Amino acid sequence: MNTDINRNYFLRRRLGTVVCMAVLIVWALITFAPIFLLIINSFKPNTSIVGNPVAMPENFDFQYIISAANQMHFLKSIGWTFLITTVSLILIVLVSSAAAWMLARNKTKLSSLIFMAFVAAMLIPFQAIMYPLIQFFDGMGLKNIPGLIVMYGGFGLSMSIFLYHGFVKSVPRAVEEAAIIDGCNVFQLFFFVSMPLLKPITIMVIITNAMWIWNDYLLPFLVIGNSENKTLVLALYFSRILAGQYGNPWQLIFPAVFITIAPMIVAFIALQKYIVKGINAGAVKD
Repeated sequence: MNTDINRNYFLRRRLGTVVCMAVLIVWALITFAPIFLLIINSFKPNTSIVGNPVAMPENFDFQYIISAANQMHFLKSIGWTFLITTVSLILIVLVSSAAAWMLARNKTKLSSLIFMAFVAAMLIPFQAIMYPLIQFFDGMGLKNIPGLIVMYGGFGLSMSIFLYHGFVKSVPRAVEEAAIIDGCNVFQLFFFVSMPLLKPITIMVIITNAMWIWNDYLLPFLVIGNSENKTLVLALYFSRILAGQYGNPWQLIFPAVFITIAPMIVAFIALQKYIVKGINAGAVKD
């Protein structure tokens, strides 16, 4: 009797595992399909793309990627995109980690109120404040790349503080108390004791914000527009590739989009384990 019960239990468990894996495989294929089509069509001429977009290229011809990169001024655009993303991330990480650390370590009514204000700010859509914000920065003479970096730093604070705050609460106070006994001041305590312990959540904050900043279109379009120095997304938008003067040049559209998002795809695949680790660590509460 017990043998039959155990056998039925293991059969149901195995069936559930098989169904779950099948669903995950189908979902993965659906998710990867657009990226797969983007990659294979980046090496095909326009006639092959229109004729059979799901077919593999006969040969991997890089001339289409090179042509798209030249029209987008790829090296210059990726340089500005990298600069904007890097400086914005440094600003977000330094400010949000320090703010979250102070709010978590000083449990007062004021600190709780400030933290709830940051959490509430996550619910405000950018579209609700974009025009007043742009007018304000324009009046201050900051409708340029430095102003764009400041805006990214401000918009990235709420979510980053929320993530850091949950992680800081899981860090034992004993480590910091021992450092204080050894004579550390508040700056040494944060940068040399607490900040190294925040590495998992810092990596997650960097990755999530980098993906958003790198691929953002609306804010750079409103701030710097069709200026000489453009981000990759703006360079793609203002290039002749999407002008539509000669129909739809798919042999340039696909490779242009591919080289625009490829750096973030590679970064996400390489660092995805840190994202999962950061989410799990940030969910810990004392």
